[in-house]
Amino acid sequence: MPGRVTREKIYDAAVIAALAAAAAALVAYTKQSVEAAIEGLSLCANVIIPSLFPFFALSSLAVDTGAARRLGRPLRRVMGPLFNVGGECASAVALGFIGGYPVGAKTVISLYENGDCTKTEAERLLSFCNNSGPAFIFGVVGAGVFSNGAIGVMLYLVHTAASLIVGVIFRHWKKHDVPPERPRASANAGMRFAPALVTSVKSAAQSSLNICGFVIFFTVLIRMLDITGVIPFASGLLGYIFKPLGFDSDWGRRLLTGVIELSSGVWSLKGAASKLTGSVAMAAFMLGWAGISVHSQVLSFIGASGLSARTYIVGKLLQGAISAAIAALLGRFFMTVSPAFGLAKQVTAFTELGFLDSALISCVCAAPLFVLTFSLARKGAAESGG
Repeated sequence: MPGRVTREKIYDAAVIAALAAAAAALVAYTKQSVEAAIEGLSLCANVIIPSLFPFFALSSLAVDTGAARRLGRPLRRVMGPLFNVGGECASAVALGFIGGYPVGAKTVISLYENGDCTKTEAERLLSFCNNSGPAFIFGVVGAGVFSNGAIGVMLYLVHTAASLIVGVIFRHWKKHDVPPERPRASANAGMRFAPALVTSVKSAAQSSLNICGFVIFFTVLIRMLDITGVIPFASGLLGYIFKPLGFDSDWGRRLLTGVIELSSGVWSLKGAASKLTGSVAMAAFMLGWAGISVHSQVLSFIGASGLSARTYIVGKLLQGAISAAIAALLGRFFMTVSPAFGLAKQVTAFTELGFLDSALISCVCAAPLFVLTFSLARKGAAESGG
């Protein structure tokens, strides 16, 4: 008991000291913190909201109308043997690969709260279905960072393969919990389309604002850690520890930045083309790990659901490690430094997207899924006599 009290006092003192240091940094570097916040707001307005909002609305709509349940029926023979989850969970996997972070995790939680999957199934899904979208990997990473469309394609395939491998690994999570109790009876036909649409749009707006808050917070945090010397010090320490592996402080800085925030981390690799295989492997790790910023967004959704975050965190760490290993292996045999790929020229514009461009791309990607969801919802209403 005395030891526990001492630990609590140490923890409280550390939190107070950290908050005081953060406040002092914000006061001392007011201009830089404001500039970082403005950058975060610009990122939210031009990229985050227009790219994620349609998919948030779509995921909620698919679950609330019962479309995910009807779509999952023919997929049970695939989802069960591979991932040991119901066919209804296929919507979370698909939206996770198309919509980008953190649409997959949000869809899982919606499925669980709606009674379309059990707690165990939801925790299995969280380990692998929250992934980076193709637009980010092809445009920002492939064309923007490496000026090589083929690398973007390779990274997306590696990212997908690693995610599926993690899903197969976690199919045994709590495998003795049979038969699991569902949180609700899932035999209901779902909401009618019109009220489901209203609810989905409201939920998507709240989720988007929630994510924007985290984006702005971590943009300012990274800037403060950089200015105050925390990141340079930690980078130098990492470079010293891993020096026998060819690691230096610059690589340590890139890795540390990517561990905290994904987009900043992968963009820091832009100047590392001289060590292409290593930089591609590190980019693969960052994409698989996703960053503490993304994890905070996901944990904000998980917190109220009662689901354990253990499989999510371990799954992302595994995905990052597997992605890096596959990318490094492929890089030894197939990597080329030539940027002369047609795809790179086609998607370079992704790196400078504005609001209208981001919204258009997201809507075009989401439109076919929206039509499918609407059709399934109408079919369900007809079957139930509505």
